[in-house]
Amino acid sequence: MSDSDNQRIYMVAEEMATYVTSLPRYSLYPTLKGIPLSKFFSDRMMVVDVIRQGIPTSLFMSIKQMAPFSDQEWSDFLDISLKSLQRYKKESDYVFRSIHSEKIIELTEVTALGLEVFDTAADFASWLNVSSYSLGNRRPIELLRNSYGKELVLSELHRIDQGVFV
Repeated sequence: MSDSDNQRIYMVAEEMATYVTSLPRYSLYPTLKGIPLSKFFSDRMMVVDVIRQGIPTSLFMSIKQMAPFSDQEWSDFLDISLKSLQRYKKESDYVFRSIHSEKIIELTEVTALGLEVFDTAADFASWLNVSSYSLGNRRPIELLRNSYGKELVLSELHRIDQGVFV
């Protein structure tokens, strides 16, 4: 993985840690600083609490810089108009509703693992857009629209990471 990819992942992890420690339940967890995103995703209760609280625009913008998705793709994933998404990005104090926050977190999880598995962000982006036999000849990006598809994509990324190819 390139240094710039590592830097973007680190920035999201730090922003996530800052946000999580701002939540009342996690305010006494200063040890979250410097932890990888995989550690955040392994604590499912923390993920649930972050989703319930909502993702603030600043965190979304960090995630957006890390993820290989266009504004139009984000708009489609979140099921909100492109115009609304662009307006939210300009509002520094906007917090995404929990339904949107959940999708943002899901896409962050896929992106973090994808960037870990592939050598470059470009390789990961390319993989997302090529039909996969093991995913029913669908492009992985098509499956990210719902939770079940996201789980299929995550499973495939884990198989690739383990060297299991179908």
